[in-house]
Amino acid sequence: MINPSSGAQADPAQSNPDTAQSQFIARMRWMMLISGATTVLAIAAVLGVIGYRLLHQEGSAPADVTALLPKGARVVSAGVAGDRIAVTVEVNGAVQVRTYDVKTLRATGTLKFATQP
Repeated sequence: MINPSSGAQADPAQSNPDTAQSQFIARMRWMMLISGATTVLAIAAVLGVIGYRLLHQEGSAPADVTALLPKGARVVSAGVAGDRIAVTVEVNGAVQVRTYDVKTLRATGTLKFATQP
């Protein structure tokens, strides 16, 4: 390097780091590399969790749902069993049990009862 005040070159021994300084610089670069990789990994993990929750989010129940029953049907009873809602319905003298999912309120099945002829 040139010293601007004197115009003379700087001492070459000061510009070349010795082995202890070289080892220290190499160690610091290694630590910076590890720190950077850890930061990138942490950011990727956070983004991965956010993406997973957005894509695998279970549906929540809508606020208002209307279940359509056949004409002349009447609800006899309703109850909750586990993660299902069971509704007993009488349709033209025949009894049915309709089940709905608690979280989404979608119909999951119908059990019909009839008398033997």
